Amino acid sequence: MTNDDDDFLASYDPRAFPPVAVTVDVVAFTIRDGRLHVLLVRRAGPPQQDAWALPGGFVGEWEDLPTAAARELAEETGVATAHRRLHLEQLATYGMPDRDPRMRIVSVAYLAFAPHLPDPVAGTDARAAAWMPMDDLPTPLAFDHATILADGLERARSKLEYSPLATRFVGEEFTIAELRAVYETVWGEPLHAGNFHRKVLSVPGFVESTGATTERGGARGGPRAKLYRAGDAQLLHPALLMPSREETVR
Repeated sequence: MTNDDDDFLASYDPRAFPPVAVTVDVVAFTIRDGRLHVLLVRRAGPPQQDAWALPGGFVGEWEDLPTAAARELAEETGVATAHRRLHLEQLATYGMPDRDPRMRIVSVAYLAFAPHLPDPVAGTDARAAAWMPMDDLPTPLAFDHATILADGLERARSKLEYSPLATRFVGEEFTIAELRAVYETVWGEPLHAGNFHRKVLSVPGFVESTGATTERGGARGGPRAKLYRAGDAQLLHPALLMPSREETVR
C-alpha cells in the first residue's frame, strides 16, 4: 500500500455506512427412489423459527465464500463436501433490502449435486434436517428461499443440457438407461429411450464405454446393458435440450 492508502485507512470509519452482513445458502440436490430431493433444515430459533429453509448461515471473518458454504452444509446437516463426487458451484447472489428482518443481509447461494448422499443429521442452529422431494415440499420456506430453490432447479435443468453434470448423479459406472433416468427426474419430462441413447453417444466426450456389461439383463429378460463412465468433455456439443425447450426452438 502507498502512504496515501495508510492515511486513508487510518481515518476510515466503517460505522459511517449502514451495516451489511453476508451469508451463504446451499441448494443441495440428490436423487432418491427415482425422485429429485433437496436438502432442507428446520430453523431452531427466530426469525421464522420452525420454518423449513435451505442450509446456510453467516460467513465468518476468517473464511471465503466456498469455505463458508461447505462449513454450513456440514455443520447444519452433517453432509460433508468432502464427498468425492459432490459438485459445488456458485449459483447467484440475493440482496433485496427486506429479505431478512434482522438487518441488510446479502446471501450468496451455492448449488450442490451428488449421488447417494447420506441421511442428514441436524446440528448447530437447525432443529431438523431432511431430504425433501421436490414435488412435495413444505410451504412456505423461510425468507426468500423458495426463489433461491427455484433458481437452483432452473440452473440444474439448464446445466444438464450443455454440461456432463448428469454423470454426477450416477455411480462411476452406469448404463444409458440410468443416465436417462437422471434427465427425466431433473427435467420432469419423459424421454424417448432410443432417441436419448442416440443423442448421448453422438456427443463427443460425454460418455465412454467401459467394455463391460451389467451382470444380468433387463426386467423382461432382455440383453445385458453396456456400462459407461463419464468422458472428458466439459461442455456438450451438440447440447441435449429439454423436449419442451426443443419444441420452442423449432
